[in-house]
Amino acid sequence: MRVAIIKLVAFAGPAHDKVVVCYISTWAVYRPKPGAYSIEHFDPSLCTHAVYAFAGLDITQSAIKSLDPWQDLKEEYGKGGYERLTALKNSHPHLKVSLAIGGWNEGSKNYSTMVANPLQRGQFVKQVTSFVRKYNFDGLDLDWEYPTQRGGSPRDRENFVALTKELREEFDGYGLILTSAIGAAKNVIDQAYDVRQISRYLDFLHIMCYDYHGSWDHKVGYNAPLMAAAVDPLSVQFSIDYLLKQGAPPSKLVLGLPFYGRTFKTALQGVLDDASDGAGFQGPYTREDGFLGYNEICITLSNKTSGWTKQWDGQTSQMLARAERNVFTQDVNVVTFDSSRSIANKVKFAMRKRLAGVMVWSVDTDDFLGECEIDEDTFADFRLVKTAPRRLNHNYPLLRTINEATTLALEEIAADEIVVPDDSENEIPHGSIADRKNAAASVISLSLTSSLLFTLLLGLAYSL
Repeated sequence: MRVAIIKLVAFAGPAHDKVVVCYISTWAVYRPKPGAYSIEHFDPSLCTHAVYAFAGLDITQSAIKSLDPWQDLKEEYGKGGYERLTALKNSHPHLKVSLAIGGWNEGSKNYSTMVANPLQRGQFVKQVTSFVRKYNFDGLDLDWEYPTQRGGSPRDRENFVALTKELREEFDGYGLILTSAIGAAKNVIDQAYDVRQISRYLDFLHIMCYDYHGSWDHKVGYNAPLMAAAVDPLSVQFSIDYLLKQGAPPSKLVLGLPFYGRTFKTALQGVLDDASDGAGFQGPYTREDGFLGYNEICITLSNKTSGWTKQWDGQTSQMLARAERNVFTQDVNVVTFDSSRSIANKVKFAMRKRLAGVMVWSVDTDDFLGECEIDEDTFADFRLVKTAPRRLNHNYPLLRTINEATTLALEEIAADEIVVPDDSENEIPHGSIADRKNAAASVISLSLTSSLLFTLLLGLAYSL
């Protein structure tokens, strides 16, 4: 009797040792094709951590709950999204999968109420621990947006510390991960977070370094500028530097990267700071005013007859694209976004700051089907890169850029840190560096020759 033996093949993750956290907005499954995204589209080999977004808070029970039981759970013939995602760990044992609770639509009021009451807070801690373990998650991501804000209380700041402390103590008994999505604006950081204290209890702080500007400003602005004017706190560099000054360990900071752009409609020329309306325009898949997924942007720009043009801003590492003026409305549509080059530069920034790694919001708006042209300037700002790495697959261009850029940035940083002894005081202070090095080599050669000649003469004298 023969017994068939089935071997499970284990697949590796990213080749580097940095964190790549991939949020999956699970409602993307309801988008029109080809923008619809299901868990089966997810590629675990490109991420170290996956975050299932979102679960919600049942304030009446002080408990975590599914926001879409048919998608999330198996009960009542549901699709079992929780377990379909965590099951990927069987074939990709490097992958850690967390469940995110919160999100923008959940608001803040119920979270503020729950954490203010020690009994409710304790009940939540116990229940959520059982919940994540039941569905084989490796941990929880707190995405309360934001403590003290949007109907919250000033006491949320200290109560959030208490929540993270109690979760940490409970989670340690089961080896669970505890992370949080953290707002990047200075005023939110100041009011919402005791950075030094929550850093004690969180494994990672996922910094949402995007939405610095959008249609709500009523003028064209960059969604996620890497750098800005010294007086402007709305930039990636300012947010990260400010959090470091507040006591966040770099080894726990995870830099957030947007896989989407912010859209504007303007009656002017479609350049930075042009006055715009307060809505922006929608994309065909995401269908949200003021928002375009990267996959929606790149497919438009790949169409050479679309009438769109794009412009790179090296100072901010942002891309601005604009359409031809609409002959009916006289408006110009504009989108500011992160190209592959933007992503690569931000990864290098994160590596130079010695951060834990990066996270992305969200993988479902990357070009996951590989329908767009590949950017040719991705590593234009990497000094040691002469040719772009060869890719076997063209899907997920931004995620692939993250992993390539991480390795290349670490190599560049290592090369910069090689210490060459400074012996300039002992060298001939004339000519080029190369001339001085050659001169030093000549002196050494002459010294060796003289020493050898002296030894021969000495030997000859003894023989006589």
